Amino acid sequence: MSPVHGEAAQGDPVQGDPVLGDAARGDAADRNAAQNDAAQDPGTEEPMLGGARYRQSDAEMEPEGTVPDHDRERADAARELGAALRELVEAGVSTETDPATMRKIADQARELVAPLTAATRTRHVAPTVDQAKPGRRMYNPTVGTGNPIAPPMRVRVEDGVAIGTCTLGLAYEGPHSYTHGGVSAMLIDQILGHANAAAGRPGMTVKLQLRYRKPVPLQTPLVLRAWVDDDAVSGRRTSPAATITTEDDPDTVLVEAFGVFVTPTAEQARRIFGDNPPPD
Repeated sequence: MSPVHGEAAQGDPVQGDPVLGDAARGDAADRNAAQNDAAQDPGTEEPMLGGARYRQSDAEMEPEGTVPDHDRERADAARELGAALRELVEAGVSTETDPATMRKIADQARELVAPLTAATRTRHVAPTVDQAKPGRRMYNPTVGTGNPIAPPMRVRVEDGVAIGTCTLGLAYEGPHSYTHGGVSAMLIDQILGHANAAAGRPGMTVKLQLRYRKPVPLQTPLVLRAWVDDDAVSGRRTSPAATITTEDDPDTVLVEAFGVFVTPTAEQARRIFGDNPPPD
């Protein structure tokens, strides 16, 4: 058992979650429901999330998954745009140029908005680029290569351990020269989700606890690791653990964390997602 998960086991029990309701309690009824769900779909190769088949994101599958990409041109364009905007964001937060130049660039940037907003979507509509390859999350804020605010973190799974790598620029600065704590939490939440998926336990976060041991440096290659211990599973609840270190000093833990994830039942998924269930 990891020391991080040891803390989780000794912590306060998870109370009813306002979204998942009694799902967060992990009681006998939940365990029975999970067993019944599994019995109803014994032959599936992919875990079920709230009655819908769970699909891993590209970053969870090596190298780009096995599902065909039906619009590679759009995906390549989205990645290219994301990378360019990411460069612009980093340049914008690191520049020390004169005010006149900054105002000129601001005007030029505003002129670029109109062509992009000629065709947009709402939160209830999945991006076309994701629909072309089920399971893809092109605009995920942590791993989405099309999202300019994503580092992006690259994820692989080795021997059941989810490993994420990224380098955070000045756009993620909290204290001078160090990462904002909320950014660390976002990355941790993502890598914990990958560990759950790797263990065949996809779910939704109902609790996340972090211990910040040392500041996380910017402009430094980072490594995130997450795993699910054998005793970290109870019914539909899973309690994965994770750490953040630098690539050069993997033995010095900067941030350690544990979470509690719950796989929703079909009824809970309907309540949460309504007419917009997770992609199947």
